[in-house]
Amino acid sequence: MGHLGTLLFLLGALGALADICNIPEVDSTLVQTLGQHLLPGMDQLSLEHLNPSLYVGLRLSSLEAGTKEDLYLHSLKLSYQQSLLGSASSDDNSDIQAKPSMGQLALYLLALRSNCEFVGGRKGDRLVSQLKRFLEDEKRAIGDHHKGHPHTSYYQYGLSILALCVHQKRVHDSVVGKLLYAVEHDHHPHQGHLSVDTMAMAGLAFTCLKRSHFNPDQRNRMTLAIRKVQEKILKAQTPEGHFGNVYSTPLALQLLVTSHMPGVELGIACLKATTALLASLQDEAVQNVLMISQLLPVLNQRSYVDLISPDCLAPRVMLEPAVETTSQSQVPEVIHVMLTVPSVWPPYTRSISVPAGSSLEDVLKKAQELGGFMYGTQTTLSGPYLTSVMGKEVGEREFWQLIRAPDTPLQQGIADYRPQDRETIELRLVIW
Repeated sequence: MGHLGTLLFLLGALGALADICNIPEVDSTLVQTLGQHLLPGMDQLSLEHLNPSLYVGLRLSSLEAGTKEDLYLHSLKLSYQQSLLGSASSDDNSDIQAKPSMGQLALYLLALRSNCEFVGGRKGDRLVSQLKRFLEDEKRAIGDHHKGHPHTSYYQYGLSILALCVHQKRVHDSVVGKLLYAVEHDHHPHQGHLSVDTMAMAGLAFTCLKRSHFNPDQRNRMTLAIRKVQEKILKAQTPEGHFGNVYSTPLALQLLVTSHMPGVELGIACLKATTALLASLQDEAVQNVLMISQLLPVLNQRSYVDLISPDCLAPRVMLEPAVETTSQSQVPEVIHVMLTVPSVWPPYTRSISVPAGSSLEDVLKKAQELGGFMYGTQTTLSGPYLTSVMGKEVGEREFWQLIRAPDTPLQQGIADYRPQDRETIELRLVIW
């Protein structure tokens, strides 16, 4: 619609800049709308709901949230230091669910750096040591011959290297080497190819290490790995314009805005991806706050790599809360969703009635209220993650896949996907 005109106008201006990923200037009202999606999350200050990515996204964007931003950083510091440092000397894992993951710790370090703070002092050194121990543990899990796999993911592995890098903390060549090998061979022992967002995060980590002149003996390998990541991301662009899918596109764009690829029409690919993203957001197809927090820096021509030397004095526009509109009271439309779980015995199938616009999580809650169905979740930065259904907990290398009948895997999580009337949703236990 309006963005198609922008696309046609800018395509002609990209000739000389085709090997650079220039993001077109986006209407300020739309940027405000995106930022407003983050504000409710910044009112949730318990450790379970704190998400450092929200803070990082705002700090690298053209928006600011004033005192709300300050309070959120204070809550991050208080909660993360207490939960991580208070238990750093304990070997008791009974409360591990209450502690941030190492990926969350890495994002917390990014949040500090986005406020122009370097982690330091006795407490800061202990946090850095924890993250380095995590990487060493993951390195051992991968193994000397790369036959194993990280306990978490290569995404968290790359994110942790990036977080240490922007704080000018070096990691051993052998740690970087495991991520380089994974990218060079583009293969996960159990899942096949690395995902677009995992490749993008690895590329951001390597870019940071190169710009910081760390791990000089690995420099040539990192240069080649970055180029491979860039090429893989561009090859993963869909006809609609997304890199992989709508959720992996913002992080892919973060890497590409740091890139210069002579001989490649990078500018057009980035413009196409941005146009596709904005169309999805305007259609309200995407409401995931983690994805939005990764997109806002891109719309400000920034990436996580800019945290090497953040500009904390750059002017930003105050983010205003969304104005709630009141409409004439109407009886909400009711939809009927068929929920089925064939992976348990006896299999579960039931039609669940919920108000139109409900999320899949709302459907699961209603099914549990009706009886005969139960589920469990774990809080993650991307939202609630389904960990158990009908008492069946996910084991190692298992997950509950969300399927829209007849056989379409959902890209969204349970909090983001909104079923339509008469849809059938299957919860399928998958081993990978």
